[in-house]
Amino acid sequence: MPELPPGPRAPRLFQMFQWIFRPVPFLRTCDETYGDAFTLHLIGAPPVVFFSNPAAIKQIFSGNPEHLRAGQANRVSLEHVLGPNSILLLDGARHKRERKLLMPPFHGERMRLYGELMTGITDRSIDSWPVETSFSVHSRMQQITLEIILRAVFGVDDGPSLHDLRARLIRWLNSIAGPLETWIGLTLRRYIPLRDPLLRRIDRLLYDQIARCRESQRRKRTDILAMLVAARDEDGRPMSDEEIRDEIITMLVAGHETTATSLAWVIYRLLRNPQVLARVRAEVEPVTGEGPQASGTIAEQVAGLSYLDSVIKETARLNPVLPIAARHLGKDMRIGNHELPAGIIVVPCIYLTHRRPELWPEPEAFNPGRFVGRRIDPYTFFPFGGGVRYCLGAAFASYEMKIVLARVLSRVALRLDPRHTVRVVRRGITFAPSGGVRVIREAE
Repeated sequence: MPELPPGPRAPRLFQMFQWIFRPVPFLRTCDETYGDAFTLHLIGAPPVVFFSNPAAIKQIFSGNPEHLRAGQANRVSLEHVLGPNSILLLDGARHKRERKLLMPPFHGERMRLYGELMTGITDRSIDSWPVETSFSVHSRMQQITLEIILRAVFGVDDGPSLHDLRARLIRWLNSIAGPLETWIGLTLRRYIPLRDPLLRRIDRLLYDQIARCRESQRRKRTDILAMLVAARDEDGRPMSDEEIRDEIITMLVAGHETTATSLAWVIYRLLRNPQVLARVRAEVEPVTGEGPQASGTIAEQVAGLSYLDSVIKETARLNPVLPIAARHLGKDMRIGNHELPAGIIVVPCIYLTHRRPELWPEPEAFNPGRFVGRRIDPYTFFPFGGGVRYCLGAAFASYEMKIVLARVLSRVALRLDPRHTVRVVRRGITFAPSGGVRVIREAE
């Protein structure tokens, strides 16, 4: 008979409070008390079973996606933000169709075209950073990553509508980011459909951009929006305006917030580890266009930053921006040592798996060397999820992070503001650094 693993017996309201406002202590307590599989009971959701054992995670990621439905699992927390047509909320044939249509902008030759864009935007941001004054590096990374994804999606034309869209997006994203807003999104919005007036204005701007792009299809455009408008599936059908709108919102939210937060965590880890920082600086110097050894395209230069790549991975191990990957169980299924009933949510827990001491010796230590020259098991390290739902924008995000970090580390010297202590806090569905990582740019 199906039976759920043990878990806290506290009321749903208390468990929901802990998960939203104290997620890290809550996860650690559950892991210490119940082991590598435990069940949470949250408001407005079926039972949620967390796993941190790689064998169980492999079953979930490699299982039949018809019975392990990520889209259905994500709807409660993301539909009110992204819209019903987001690839993150689709399953089955619709997910497969949408993934094929969205894949071209994020792979192959397209990736190389973004290099100069990313470099230029990063350099312009750095030029505006104050000297010997404390500021939030997370906020600066948000500005950079939002500008990159806006330019990649809409092209280089910076008209009044794009300026308006940028300003409103920043306001909207900040308005839904805090723990209290997350609580409202996961509870009240499930029962009371609240339509955000700021999001309505953003929608009007997006639909206006889509209409303009359809009208100008004869012009040579290379941005992502133009590719989505021109895309056709195997039956020759185009994407609807509503589908394009939801996918653009998904790119703007997922491709902006998660990357900015990852960058802030990397800078924090580097500034706390001077020896690692010195080694990364030595690696990026010849490939940033600053030194006499600089040569080749940006893509070729970035490909050679193997130690920086290990630093990014080790940061993602210790500070994964997304703590979980969720699947809705479509039928009774045995996962690990547990017979589980249909209708529940099963969750490979990124945060806990990345800290298992038998997988990662001295798990709390920041040691990029553990990734150097090592082939990583995708069921022990999975910051971008896994299986058929592996993040479509992973290559874009990794490329972007290397370029941004290479520019920052080669151009400025930063130190942590000693008046601020960094801890993990919830920002929407992400785990972000408190205070945005306050840093000081040193005078040259």
